[in-house]
Amino acid sequence: MSSNTNILLESGTNELEIVEFYLEEPTSSGKTYVGYYGVNVAKVLEIIRLPKVTEMPQTPHPCVLGTFNLRNKVVPLVDLSLWLGKDRSHNASDKVVVTEFNRVVSAFRVSGVTRIHRLSWEQIEPPSIQVQTYSGNSVTGVVQLDTRVVFILDMEKIVADLNPELALKELDEEVFVERQKELPDKDMIFKALIADDSTTIRRMIGTSLEKAGFEVTRTINGRIAWDQLLEWKTAAATENRPITDFVHVLVSDIEMPAMDGHSLTRKVKEDPVLKQLPVILFSSLITDSLRHKGEAVGADDQVSKPEMLQLAEKARALAWERLAAISA
Repeated sequence: MSSNTNILLESGTNELEIVEFYLEEPTSSGKTYVGYYGVNVAKVLEIIRLPKVTEMPQTPHPCVLGTFNLRNKVVPLVDLSLWLGKDRSHNASDKVVVTEFNRVVSAFRVSGVTRIHRLSWEQIEPPSIQVQTYSGNSVTGVVQLDTRVVFILDMEKIVADLNPELALKELDEEVFVERQKELPDKDMIFKALIADDSTTIRRMIGTSLEKAGFEVTRTINGRIAWDQLLEWKTAAATENRPITDFVHVLVSDIEMPAMDGHSLTRKVKEDPVLKQLPVILFSSLITDSLRHKGEAVGADDQVSKPEMLQLAEKARALAWERLAAISA
């Protein structure tokens, strides 16, 4: 199965497809407990049978079983059961979910795969504090499917925790200032609106943009960001002021409950007043095969995590370019 199936989804409809898989866990009573999980199809390259694994001399965590060769590419294999702190119930029929995000290919061993579900982001609920605690903050959403609950796993966090070099890092202010010192907007203070459902990533993006000279408003999903934009639009009309008095650029994640980044971008670009606002999509889903989705809804630019320096530079460049065009 390839993630290309997701390309059939029209951009900006607030829909997603998830691959549902399960983990089997033996219990003290001798029975087997089955837990159901999901991951966005857009992050899945393929699902394969359990390959021959070569153990590594050193691993960052016992859940890293080793590596295997996938079409001349060495891919690390992570045991999801071990990562989630569960007892293993392995057999030869186990499946491997091969993923790609943030330009990194990884693989996860699971007990089996059920099917692909097409959902609205409105069906995805944020995890409770208890779920976050029990999962080590590895769950980003919860959805009720038929008679079972499916947990959407944060594969990015898992990979970043196993390899800190792949984790999102705050902007190096000295590097940014050095690269910006000859630009005409270097002393300009712009205003940015952020939409991201991850508390950690939202904080890091906000802090980094503040280091780059932005005043930042943070929101937790696309719907709240849209409501904020409408509030600013109303205030601008009432006070006879340009929208740029309130906001210069929107930076949005793609995967968010309630309203995703593609839907938010489409709404902005279809609005006669807000369409002048530059929109940058900042997501692990910015890949060559999926970039067309952002283009289809009118995103002005797309930056793949964890390129924080590139995000800050593009945000300032777009804000200055649009402000100069309006003033001309």
